[in-house]
Amino acid sequence: MAEFDPATQTELEAAVYRRLVAHLRERTDVQNIDLMNLAGFCRNCLSNWLKDAADAKGLALTKDESREAVYGMPYETWKERHQAEATPAQQAAFTARPDGH
Repeated sequence: MAEFDPATQTELEAAVYRRLVAHLRERTDVQNIDLMNLAGFCRNCLSNWLKDAADAKGLALTKDESREAVYGMPYETWKERHQAEATPAQQAAFTARPDGH
C-alpha cells in the first residue's frame, strides 16, 4: 500500500468508515446476526468500537449515542423497523462460532 502522511491516512480511514456505515444503513435487509455469522462483526460491534475510541480519548459518548451514530437513528427504532427474529439456523451458526462472539 502507498505510504501516506498520518493525517491523510486518518482522512482516508475515516472516509472508509463513513462509507461502511452508510452502506450498512442502506442495507437494512442484512441482519446483524448474518453479519456476525459471516464476518465476525456487526453494527453493534462498530458502535462499541466507536465508543471504545471515544473512551480512549476521554470523550463522553454513551452506548446509545454510539449506536445512533452507526444506525442513523435510535437503536430501538432500528430494531422495530428492521430487525427480524433470528431463525434457529442463524442462532445455531452464531453459537457454533469459534470465537464465541
